[in-house]
Formats: sequence, structure tokens, C-alpha cells
Amino acid sequence: MSTEVGKLAPSFTLESDEGEISLAELKGKNVVLYFYPKDDTPGCTIEAQDFTKKIKEFEKLDCVVLGVSKDNVKSHCNFISKYNLAFNLLSDVEGEVCKKYGVIKEKSMFGKKYFGIDRSTFLIDKMGKIAKVWTSVKVKGHVEEILASLAKL
Repeated sequence: MSTEVGKLAPSFTLESDEGEISLAELKGKNVVLYFYPKDDTPGCTIEAQDFTKKIKEFEKLDCVVLGVSKDNVKSHCNFISKYNLAFNLLSDVEGEVCKKYGVIKEKSMFGKKYFGIDRSTFLIDKMGKIAKVWTSVKVKGHVEEILASLAKL
């Protein structure tokens, strides 16, 4: 399964805070699918808040924002509630969708190596094709960068 620009985005169905969401059901809309390491951690919180602040701009561009991590639905519900997030978070506890999108990378913290989610974003067009990919995302300014690319679709 490829995640290159111009290719069909890998399909998925995942549990969210509001039930199952599948990519197939979103055909006809633009989708921002962003993968992040962990609920309620500093960078992930800032990123989620940035998306929430700009959600109306995404909606005007006929775009759905979905966050994905390996946290469970209960954790997502707490994260959404704590920060009043304005979009769905998808739970990929087993990491199957993370693997399909190639976002599991070797990381290092305090000298220990482990595998975790590389902060990545996929912009999927209305036909279900990948329009743009960002990997190893730096949070600051990222949401604005996505909106600029989305406006060109």
C-alpha cells in the first residue's frame, strides 16, 4: 500500500469518540488525516488546539480533520473534553492504520530506542487520493501550511 502523492489513500475504518469512521464514507470531501504520538502531551495538545482554532476554515474548504494515535477511545474522549477539541480523534490501538500509512518510526528518548508514531499529516482529496504528505512535522505553523495547500486543491 503506497502513501505517495497521487495514489489512492489506504482505506481504513477506526473507532472514534463518536463511533466508527471510515475513509470510504468521506469520499467527496477533502480529508486531513494527521497522526500524532500521544493524547495530552505538549506538542500533540498544541497541534490539536491549532486545528480546533482553524476548524471553520477547514470546513469552508469542505475538509474533515481527523487525528489518529494509538491511544484508546476513552483517552481520546478525555483529551477532547479537556481541551474542547472540535474534530474527531481515531483510535488505532493495534497500529494497523499507522503501518498502512508508514508513520511508525524508530525513535530515541533518554538513550532508549523504541518504535512510535512519527508526527505526519496526509491531505486526501475528494477523490480519495493523497494530495500532499508532511512527515516529521514541526507543530508551529503546520496548520496554516495545510490550509494553504488545501486552498490550492
